[in-house]
Amino acid sequence: MAADIGGFEDPSAEVLAEAAAAFGLLASSARLHLVWALAQGESDVTHLADRVGGALPAVSQHLAKLKLAGLVRSRREGRRQIYFVDDPDVVTVVRVMVGQLAARADGSSASVHALRGAGG
Repeated sequence: MAADIGGFEDPSAEVLAEAAAAFGLLASSARLHLVWALAQGESDVTHLADRVGGALPAVSQHLAKLKLAGLVRSRREGRRQIYFVDDPDVVTVVRVMVGQLAARADGSSASVHALRGAGG
């Protein structure tokens, strides 16, 4: 039974499991960097690898996982596969989280170190 506290009803177990899986994928800094880059605009795997400083096969594998999870999509342009994020909510979540942490890091790097230690 879902509780209604503060005007918000608890999501179902299925929704929570799906959200946890999505956040689990974004827990990888490499995948988070890829989603961040794609939130700024679409790109092919070669340009993404250059931008994030990753090896092409590794970036390709990360993109495949993100695509399977529905966090990114792709389309073919000639011989190239173009990746993009077309869900504005995913873009918002990533931009807010990374933006807030970047702002905190500008003020004090201690909070980022505290977050790393709080993850378990």
